[in-house]
Amino acid sequence: MSPRCALIVIDVQQSFLHRPYWDECALPAFRDKLLALIAGCRAQGVPVVHILHEDGDGPFAAASGLVRLMDWLPDNADATFTKHVHNALTDSGLREWLQQHAITRLIIAGIRTEQCCETTARVASDLGYAVDFVSEATLTFAMTHPRSGRTYTAREVREHTELVLAGRFATLHSVASCLATLPAQN
Repeated sequence: MSPRCALIVIDVQQSFLHRPYWDECALPAFRDKLLALIAGCRAQGVPVVHILHEDGDGPFAAASGLVRLMDWLPDNADATFTKHVHNALTDSGLREWLQQHAITRLIIAGIRTEQCCETTARVASDLGYAVDFVSEATLTFAMTHPRSGRTYTAREVREHTELVLAGRFATLHSVASCLATLPAQN
């Protein structure tokens, strides 16, 4: 019997639009890939779970009114959880929901490839879940190293995440390759 899967869509929320590092350039490709992944999972009966991040900091504070899905993201999730740490499993209620639904395989997508997406993949793997990391359905931003001053492009940050996850914490996938591995679920 194939493991039951769930798509975990992490932090695709309005809060990011109000951060100084927000870069609109990569949004169209990310949006297209994420929407294709969601549609493909839905077609196979794979539950879609939204995760929102709330930490009391500016646009990520509940009082900001920005801890809500980006306007273009379908809001018909099978479940939605709010987290207060970098991974989606520790304090959100997600882990208990996954156990209740006998889900053992997680498909990870969302915003901040190297932060909440990568951290969730690592924790999920340590907890015994099979993890599929769909990099092209994640989004991140350029970052500047605090000591050297070197700026790493979003592509370099994403490639580093792929490097450290592959074969250790997750299986790397494109949207197409991930969807091709999904058995129909009901």
